[in-house]
Amino acid sequence: MQPELSPYRVAIYYAPDTQSDAWQLGSGWLGRNAATRQLLRQPVVDGIAKEVLTELTSHPRRYGWHATLKAPFQLAPGYTLSTLRTGVQRFCKGRQPFDLANWDLSTMDGFLSLRPQHSPPELAKLAADCVQQLHPFAAPLGEAALARRRLASLSLEEEALLLAWGYPYVLQHFQFHFSLTGSLSLLPEDQLPLLMLAAKSHFHELPAERVDRLSIFIEPRPGDDFQLLEQILFTP
Repeated sequence: MQPELSPYRVAIYYAPDTQSDAWQLGSGWLGRNAATRQLLRQPVVDGIAKEVLTELTSHPRRYGWHATLKAPFQLAPGYTLSTLRTGVQRFCKGRQPFDLANWDLSTMDGFLSLRPQHSPPELAKLAADCVQQLHPFAAPLGEAALARRRLASLSLEEEALLLAWGYPYVLQHFQFHFSLTGSLSLLPEDQLPLLMLAAKSHFHELPAERVDRLSIFIEPRPGDDFQLLEQILFTP
């Protein structure tokens, strides 16, 4: 019997049901379906060249349509995708679904994102539990990975979170969001309203989001696009 293949990294995300309008809208904006691995035609943005939109969305497109709960990590020694899947299934037992609604476009942190107007306490607890309870599956970050994270000029508190949990934007620094672009720094300021208008139009029918599952994404080899491996439902 051959040993189970291990991806380079895994991540625990929230992603909508892959048959839902929310998944289709988000994947369409990014130009890639992380479940089917197909490239998709992106919307036309008046006043912004197709190549510019392709570049602006290149970073989130690689990761797929998602909101991060536990950022990408390498599996710790002794763990496999099978044991991770079992752990996530156990984690999802007893979880109650909840809703997120009233989405806002935001340019906070230098990129365009969708964020809920109100974050219920269930969301903060889900995110914190993911970070802490699933942490045993994560290998410690190496020096190269730590150095890449530190390029963001972390605060002392964020540095402590990075060392403790492998990611600086967790717990008290957690902000639930779906990324629509990478850095907006290369987009001329007069084109930002055009991008915002296009995003508002694209997502204007985005329904309330029923948070009722976790999604396991994998990066098969270093630098590969992330793929949606499995969605595991909450089982109250």
